[in-house]
Amino acid sequence: MTGSFNDSNPDATSIWLSRLPEKPDIDRLTCCLSIPERERMARLGPARQIEYSHSRWLIRQALAHASGLDPELCCPEEGRPVRSSSPPGWALSLSHSHGVAACAVSRGASVGVDIEPGSRTAQWQRVVKRWFTPSEQAWLLACDNNASFLRVWTLKEAWLKATGRGIAGHLQTLVVSHEGQLTGDRPGWQGCVGETAGVTVAVVSGSHCRPPAPDVHEPDLLWLEAPCSDRPAAAPQVEAPDWWTCARIKETMTDDQSHP
Repeated sequence: MTGSFNDSNPDATSIWLSRLPEKPDIDRLTCCLSIPERERMARLGPARQIEYSHSRWLIRQALAHASGLDPELCCPEEGRPVRSSSPPGWALSLSHSHGVAACAVSRGASVGVDIEPGSRTAQWQRVVKRWFTPSEQAWLLACDNNASFLRVWTLKEAWLKATGRGIAGHLQTLVVSHEGQLTGDRPGWQGCVGETAGVTVAVVSGSHCRPPAPDVHEPDLLWLEAPCSDRPAAAPQVEAPDWWTCARIKETMTDDQSHP
């Protein structure tokens, strides 16, 4: 089955998710890889080769649905996949965790996506105490809820990918309040976060790109089977589920939002 968070607006951001099956068809996953991609894959260990080919396969599926081209004609630029080479003009972001891959596609504006399994619980309080702002520490530690931490963490990761920064020294440049309000040190961004099928998904994109909340596919239709048909049929349009949260990122930095 196939589907995206939003593929009805050419200027919208869409997110594609794929769960790797226990016995993936590696030949199908690697058939469209470019020569540089094959060379990079050859330097990886067996497990990483599967993860790498799966994520590159998903990029092509996402670009195909966004642009209307066949997957065989789609590919990212060489190196870190943040832009498409064919078709040109699309921003990309990739995340993978525990056999699940996510690819966000946006027309023009930068985009960032992050996914985390909902079961992550190990020492999240230590992360909050060391890297989050005082205001975030106060409400996250008080509510003591792993799901709340994952929403904040994935939003921060997606924000850093979209703004082109690394984790070191920048986790506090986006602040998430208990009410879900987002405050960043750069204007002109939208952030969305939600849970589906056991994972937390967050995406941040330029504010001119309509975020996916108003037009979301049913959660059990979000998943691409890997590998699947060369051109899967689009999933039906349904109302946005109530687990999805979207907010414009405000630009009002305060003293407690400085870099670590």
